[in-house]
Amino acid sequence: MDGKSFKKAVEALSKEKGIDEDTIYDAMELALTSAYKKNYHSLSNVRVDINRETGDIKIYSFKTVVLNEEWEKEEGKYETEIITDEEGNEEEVEKDYYFDDRIHITLEEARKIVPDIKIDETIEEEVTPKDFGRVAAATAKQVVVQKIREAEREIINNEFADKQDEMVVGNVAMEDVRNYYIDLGRTQGILPKTEIIPGETIKMGSSIKVYISKVENNSKGPLILLSRSHYGFVKRLFELEIPEINEGIILVYSVARDAGNRTKIAVYSENPNVDPVGACIGERGSRISRIIDELNGEKIDVVPYDADDARFIENALSPARNLHVFVTDDKKKEALVVVDNENLSLAIGKKGLNVRLAARLTHYKIDVKTYEQAKELGISIVD
Repeated sequence: MDGKSFKKAVEALSKEKGIDEDTIYDAMELALTSAYKKNYHSLSNVRVDINRETGDIKIYSFKTVVLNEEWEKEEGKYETEIITDEEGNEEEVEKDYYFDDRIHITLEEARKIVPDIKIDETIEEEVTPKDFGRVAAATAKQVVVQKIREAEREIINNEFADKQDEMVVGNVAMEDVRNYYIDLGRTQGILPKTEIIPGETIKMGSSIKVYISKVENNSKGPLILLSRSHYGFVKRLFELEIPEINEGIILVYSVARDAGNRTKIAVYSENPNVDPVGACIGERGSRISRIIDELNGEKIDVVPYDADDARFIENALSPARNLHVFVTDDKKKEALVVVDNENLSLAIGKKGLNVRLAARLTHYKIDVKTYEQAKELGISIVD
């Protein structure tokens, strides 16, 4: 491969794959350095230079200047090595140092290149083999393949690095014992079976909405972990289905979720003329029903956020009513809720689910007591 052909090949690759030309040249120079040492048994430090204008390749070797070819390293400057005999005995001996034209150059020859050079100084000498074009061509193919892979990985990394915590649509491509593999276009994401909605059925080849819970970069490319059980998935569905949320008219304060069972989402609006809860539910539940369908029938409580912690906790414990909320420690985020017997089971929920989700939603530790229990604590409730 001559310089002109090499330059054209680099330009074509750069244009087709979007890889910077200097990146290709730098990679080629490193690869050719290793190839030269391997193919020509070089012991010296070498430098490969590719002319960016002509594509010509030249190799330079760094050699130490010695007096003549009869040179030997001075006594006392020898390095040592450990030699082991047949019986396993080790002995430290001095290495032999003699003239080697791969790493040495005589003072006479060196001064033809640099007239004032001295013994023990280093000189750079061109040592490009006549047949090096063959080695360069083979090496170029390897570098091109490697650089294409690296460039594609970088493109995918850049594409998905900013998509963590976002929702995307893909196609179910494969399945194994633990995971579903979702085709996302340039790459695949992994949807662990532990991250699907309990009870839902995932069909091969079907289109599916997924939440990108984590993006990790590794040597094989980005590892994209997906989820449908993450609370962030519900938040992104609301942004998709409720235009007022997408436009910032309605804001999501927090989301608490027990996938497959129930989600609580707290919303508010800075516009007093907007009903945030009603807008999310829609006329006759038209908006919320689409989200429930996507969540495989999961129950959703849309509650109004309130800057007053006690009122917010009361809202979060919906559908329970007739609650008396006392913030017992606002620094430790602790609250006591007193409820009548009729609403006790609703406030706590099945297996404590309702109060547990309300605690996550409000970031408060919530202790639920009946009137009788509150009275024993010295708390009197007057309706």
